[in-house]
Amino acid sequence: MTTTTEPPALRDALGLIKDRERVAERLLQSSAKHSFDPDTELDWDAPFEPGKWFWPPELVSLYDTPMWRRMSEEQRLLLSQHEAAALASLGIWFEIILIQLLTRHIYDKSATSAHVRYALTEIADECRHSKMFARLIAKGGTPAYPVSPLHHNLGRFFKTFSTTPGSFTATLLGEEILDWMQRLTFPDERVQPLVRGVTRIHVVEEARHVRYAREELRRQMLRAPRWEAELTRIGSGEFARIFSQAFINPKVYTDVGLDRRAAVAQVRASAHRREVMRNGARKLTEFLDDVGVMRGVGRRLWKSSGLLA
Repeated sequence: MTTTTEPPALRDALGLIKDRERVAERLLQSSAKHSFDPDTELDWDAPFEPGKWFWPPELVSLYDTPMWRRMSEEQRLLLSQHEAAALASLGIWFEIILIQLLTRHIYDKSATSAHVRYALTEIADECRHSKMFARLIAKGGTPAYPVSPLHHNLGRFFKTFSTTPGSFTATLLGEEILDWMQRLTFPDERVQPLVRGVTRIHVVEEARHVRYAREELRRQMLRAPRWEAELTRIGSGEFARIFSQAFINPKVYTDVGLDRRAAVAQVRASAHRREVMRNGARKLTEFLDDVGVMRGVGRRLWKSSGLLA
């Protein structure tokens, strides 16, 4: 007679790690109930409303700087539109990377598992989100704002060679800061209804993506050999530096008639902007600290990114 034993339960600083398949089944159920088709859910034909923001003013990069105080209200509104387009462009770049990271993650896993089926569901979500962001940019008539060639090629390198826990850390970095900002945006009646609709859809669906990534990162960090855990810490810190630099494309300042060099200098010197970025990253950095990512060189890189005090 043979007996089988259950694998030991995994625990970390946050407690018991839930069964991977059960987590995925619940996320699949939620996806079935709360997924959206932006093409039919949003009114793309309605004109933008005069005098409304495209991003909450407090989240615009130059807010409360000397340059901001000299700008006309019309120019501030225009800057919010171009920064919203820049963030949508950043989102497309990041989500294309994420799709490839998820595909790598599931390549050698059972296609019939709930874990893989949810990853495929998330990939479908991200495809819709990228198309939604692209349509929002086109609707506004602004340029798209691709990341710099350096960051574009660093992204190419990262998506090809990152560790699995590094991939999920980067996923959370790209999702949670924007999610924090979007949670302030979609209920804000000062903001254009179409932008609020886009952010509402993204927040609802990204909540599942964050849950999936957090649960998997906890599992991966417990199982990772020492070299992989250390490489994840360093890689995540460097990606945080890249992400914070790419967050707003400086070309937006030129396109709205501002002195680009002066604008960049004032954003870098802005205590308000630093606080916004740190607040956006706070839940994530606390989580990463709990699961063992924020250590050594990696922590110092996170601090240099400006996302960690």
